[in-house]
Amino acid sequence: MRILLTPALSVILAVMAWHAQAADPEAGRSLAAQCRTCHGLDGIARIPIAPHLAGENRIYIETQLKAFRSGKREHEMMSVIARDLSDEEISHLAAWYESIEITATMPE
Repeated sequence: MRILLTPALSVILAVMAWHAQAADPEAGRSLAAQCRTCHGLDGIARIPIAPHLAGENRIYIETQLKAFRSGKREHEMMSVIARDLSDEEISHLAAWYESIEITATMPE
């Protein structure tokens, strides 16, 4: 069993490493200009109905953008915006928002 898992695990790890390298936060920052009205360039939402994206997990953002693009998830604005995004652009955007560090201060 171990012999069969090793090649499969190697392939999975290689794909994960490629995917991590393919995402460029700086390219995502440039693309985020179209997101700033609602989500803010810094990932802090500007309108009450938009979620904050700063520090959000990259895989989550990618999954949601792809769902909007495919029509699996619908929203008046997001469906239109995501429709024209490539997989690469989605990865860049997700990497940008994930790269933003968020801190929280607990009340005393």
